[in-house]
Amino acid sequence: IEILGITAGETKNPERTIPKAINSVPIRILLFYVGALAVMMSIIPWQDIDPNNSPFVSLFALIGVPFAAGLINFVVLTAASSACNSGIFANSRILFGLSEKKQTHHLLMKTNKRGVPYIAILVTCALLSITVLLNYLIPNATQVFFYVTAISTILLVIVWMFIMHSYAKYVKSHPENHKKSAFKLPGGINMARMVQLFFVFVLIILFLVPDTRMGIVLSPIWFILLALIYLRYTRKARKLEVKSQGYK
Repeated sequence: IEILGITAGETKNPERTIPKAINSVPIRILLFYVGALAVMMSIIPWQDIDPNNSPFVSLFALIGVPFAAGLINFVVLTAASSACNSGIFANSRILFGLSEKKQTHHLLMKTNKRGVPYIAILVTCALLSITVLLNYLIPNATQVFFYVTAISTILLVIVWMFIMHSYAKYVKSHPENHKKSAFKLPGGINMARMVQLFFVFVLIILFLVPDTRMGIVLSPIWFILLALIYLRYTRKARKLEVKSQGYK
């Protein structure tokens, strides 16, 4: 859903395509996630599923597919590559947008002949390479996976809480524009607050689970780093504004 929001600025007809794409997301979740789990647990009881083995491999093995493990690995690698590609696109565009607003280094605004922000893409790929270093430093790949997914999930939840806050503030600040909108959040501000409460519940659950607790502990470091970067660039922007006013 976030990627749909990011691509809205590059869509020819966002008023038609974005609502259509967003409305299809719940259907895909019900089909590919809830539907897959329903089929799986109707065949294999959840208490009999071994966490050390893929339940999909066990399911395909039961129906007589000998190459189940290879098939699932292919699907997982394809999905991971697709998610990684989407993340590179989203992150590079965000870095480019921040550079335009002078909230990060100006080099990230550089593009090639086709308008692709290649510096932002290279920086994103360099950040992704940290996972390779983690795999080298921490021999247990499963533990690395838990750390990375826990931190990314927590950051994502907090970002969505900010999105809901921004929406509520927008509705209060521009009520007339919100009324004219053809694609509103059902329930308005009350729904936004309910979503935020749900995310607080998710954070509590993540803290109670030992495997994801480390993500809650480490995530403030990222926000402190972001706050320091933000303060640096806002001060720099104020100094430039004062200088420009002095010249006038």
